[in-house]
Amino acid sequence: MKRTKKDRQQQLLETINDTPFITDEELSDKFQVSIQTIRLDRLELSIPELRERIRSVAQASMEDEIRALPPEEIIGDIIDLELDHSAISIFEVKKEHVFRRNQIARGHHLFAQANSLAVAVINDELALTAKADIRFTRQVMAGERVVSKARVANVNGMNGRTLVSVNSYVGNELVFSGDFEMYRSNQPLDKG
Repeated sequence: MKRTKKDRQQQLLETINDTPFITDEELSDKFQVSIQTIRLDRLELSIPELRERIRSVAQASMEDEIRALPPEEIIGDIIDLELDHSAISIFEVKKEHVFRRNQIARGHHLFAQANSLAVAVINDELALTAKADIRFTRQVMAGERVVSKARVANVNGMNGRTLVSVNSYVGNELVFSGDFEMYRSNQPLDKG
């Protein structure tokens, strides 16, 4: 049985509230209507496009300030940040990020997302990458969304270094992993 427009729009609103990072394409599949219909529904309901929803959630959920990088230098949109503990960012792979002939993302974009997240998670005004051990585990294609998760694994105040582990996923599939040894100018406060 086909839904009425009013029912579909109500369910669309609920779906986006529950899952703000869902794409128009995924909504189109879920509601079995065209992408254009989804976009018109969003417009009528004053629901912003995905990129704006991501920014809105990021600003609302980010309690800590990024100290080591200005926001415009971060690759991807940081949606969660707890300084000296963990961070999450989302990067939408677009046509300008891929090789033209095969639509595979250029590796330096995935590295830049992970590296800037490793810098951003450091609670210091100066954080630099001293060493990185990285692995690309799957090709990322145009149109895919990469979610990177950084976790501060070890803080060594003696040498001013912090180990940050970053894993990047498309869906549930690991596409990139890296261990970043970060130099910091200050010694972190003991949380114990």
